[in-house]
Amino acid sequence: MTQLVRVHNFGVSSDGYAAGEGQSLERPFGHADPATLMGWAFPTASWPGRTEPGGSRGLEDHLVREFHRGVGAEIMGRNKFGPQRGPWTDHAWQGWWGDEPPFRTPVLVMTHHPRPSFTLGETTFHFVDGGPATVLEAALAAADGRDVRLGGGAETVRQFLDAGLVDTLHVAVAPVELGAGSRLWTSPEDLLDRYHRDVVPGSGSVVHHLFWRD
Repeated sequence: MTQLVRVHNFGVSSDGYAAGEGQSLERPFGHADPATLMGWAFPTASWPGRTEPGGSRGLEDHLVREFHRGVGAEIMGRNKFGPQRGPWTDHAWQGWWGDEPPFRTPVLVMTHHPRPSFTLGETTFHFVDGGPATVLEAALAAADGRDVRLGGGAETVRQFLDAGLVDTLHVAVAPVELGAGSRLWTSPEDLLDRYHRDVVPGSGSVVHHLFWRD
């Protein structure tokens, strides 16, 4: 069975930024408000942070459920894992997700400064140095026949797009401009030379862009 590389539920502003400037421990998205970029997902029945029964059904709930379906490993850039730069000085920092990260697979964190792997709940983080093709080869092996989710941030997704290594993308465009930060694209049309696309209106003026290739 063919393994796919998938981008899921990736939120960007109307001017193409997935995060703002000034990332810190307190502000993982910099000056951007994550509730603005990802607020469409919070009311769905399948949102993993839901503490009460209920929630909306329909397309957006389906998109949230797809985050885990058939995924055996995740790749993320170092800036998605945390705000530290350069050599690791604090191995006690283990990410923003607490004792039970939502990934529940091996996660390969791309960094030029490797550190020992560790496990939290059902998620094991590995820190790897290498380009997209090298890291993807390791992720496909770790996925044990299932697909690989490319989690971001924007610069990491762009690297894999430029290398022709992404099979499907779901990008949710929120009705807000950030003006600066980590940018996925100038326009969704940037990808139409490589992908088919459907555009589907969502809740709260969010627009879902679904890309796939033959």
